[in-house]
Amino acid sequence: MSDVAAALRLARAGWIMVREGVVAAMPGDQLSGLPKFGWRVARLFTKRRALRRGRSDRLAAAIARLGPSYVKLGQFLATRPDVVGNDIAIDLALLQDRMETFPMADSVSAIEGSLGRPVGDLFITLGEPVAAASIAQVHPAEVERDGKPVKLAVKVIRPGVRRAFQRDLDSYFLAARMQERYIPATRRLRPVEVTRTLAQTTKIEMDLRLEAAALSEIGENTRDDPGFRVPAVDWARTGRDVLTLEWIEGTKLSDVAGLAAAGHDLEGLAATLVQSFLRHTLRDGFFHADMHPGNLFVEPDGTIVGVDFGITGRLGKKERRFLAEILYGFITRDYHRVAEVHFEAGYVPRTHNVDAFAQAIRAIGEPIHGQPAETISMARLLTLLFEVTDLFDMETRPELVLLQKTMVVVEGVARTLDPHFNMWKTSEPVVGAWIRENLGPRGMLDDAREGVGALVSLARQAPDLAHRAERLSREFDAMAENGLRFDEETARAIGKAEARAARWGRVALWVIALALVWIGWQIS
Repeated sequence: MSDVAAALRLARAGWIMVREGVVAAMPGDQLSGLPKFGWRVARLFTKRRALRRGRSDRLAAAIARLGPSYVKLGQFLATRPDVVGNDIAIDLALLQDRMETFPMADSVSAIEGSLGRPVGDLFITLGEPVAAASIAQVHPAEVERDGKPVKLAVKVIRPGVRRAFQRDLDSYFLAARMQERYIPATRRLRPVEVTRTLAQTTKIEMDLRLEAAALSEIGENTRDDPGFRVPAVDWARTGRDVLTLEWIEGTKLSDVAGLAAAGHDLEGLAATLVQSFLRHTLRDGFFHADMHPGNLFVEPDGTIVGVDFGITGRLGKKERRFLAEILYGFITRDYHRVAEVHFEAGYVPRTHNVDAFAQAIRAIGEPIHGQPAETISMARLLTLLFEVTDLFDMETRPELVLLQKTMVVVEGVARTLDPHFNMWKTSEPVVGAWIRENLGPRGMLDDAREGVGALVSLARQAPDLAHRAERLSREFDAMAENGLRFDEETARAIGKAEARAARWGRVALWVIALALVWIGWQIS
């Protein structure tokens, strides 16, 4: 798609945001100059009924009009409060990914095209869709096993969704490039890199084989865990465009009244949910990053079942140690240790003073120890922690931000089930056990074993590394003697690319401005 077409799509999206009152809901009173004038103009074009809605309702209405690609954009940005701010991230997290169902014939075509077999050979029955989201919809189905019908859930990709997302993605990249170029203050947020991450994560989510792999991995990790499991994957009926799972009979965790009526222990469910999440995070380093109550079911025996693993997060051993020691440090009021962990992990530059950083950490930790434990939010604590670390030049860590966002959701669900939920008391057994196993004598032995393995691997690569170092040294010597030179064709290509980028940037800005003027004239 050309930059002009992308600019037109961007202008359309901006106009819808204006009409639905999203721009008017922003804190324009805090602006000045041209931005404040633009905000006032946007209020004039806002629909009257939109002004009567809350901010999250305005956002939901705009994204519903913009379509599935913007639903995914909203869900992704909900995981990046460092980019959009905490308030907007919370509003985006409340978006309900509910779309109209698509025709049965399209589902049959996608299943047969992906699996290469007729639907009649794959299933005894395939029912009408029971739920639809931006990327896929779910059908009930039955197969025969050991002479008995077994119910399954069949998730089918929405037709044309990949093409539609790619088309809108071009406009996202245009907006990110313009933001980096014309709004210097936002460059530290790296909007182009954020957009590139969105493109990668959504491509993964649109290949249902990868979601099946995530389910399989978490299923193995949690096989012996008390009170939590995930659906089994039917690999013979799973492909790029279709995912087949066991059907889950249970009550959604969002239906608190239904859970209580069924006789479930709500306090026990809250504890199981949080401890399960912490096990996945600390023990496995792989967690469900979209654990809102609509993706969690409770079976009749009280087991929590997680579904919809399109968004997952991973933490390396360093990040897991970082998280565990921070949480434990706050629990034990060892603020200096919390500060040291940040420096040891390389998250805070050594140019800063550890004691000064520990003082800032104490400012966060001490107030929580004067409150009842059930009123203290671990998610809020992590939010404050990241605000403080920003003052000490800690770079954004996407994996930690995703973890923070998921913890906000999980803790919120737990408090819905149990208003007096004690996050710290519930977390301590899991966090404490992980620290004893991984930072005690056994952990030291494991680290030593890994270190020896790394040394052996390095020794095996030594001849190749020496050869590469010698070749690199010769190339540096040649550059020092002759300088860095481009051939004539390369220099000409670079010049043309720079000129084209500058020209299209100006054209895109004029197109957006003219499109907004034209649309406003048409409306009036």
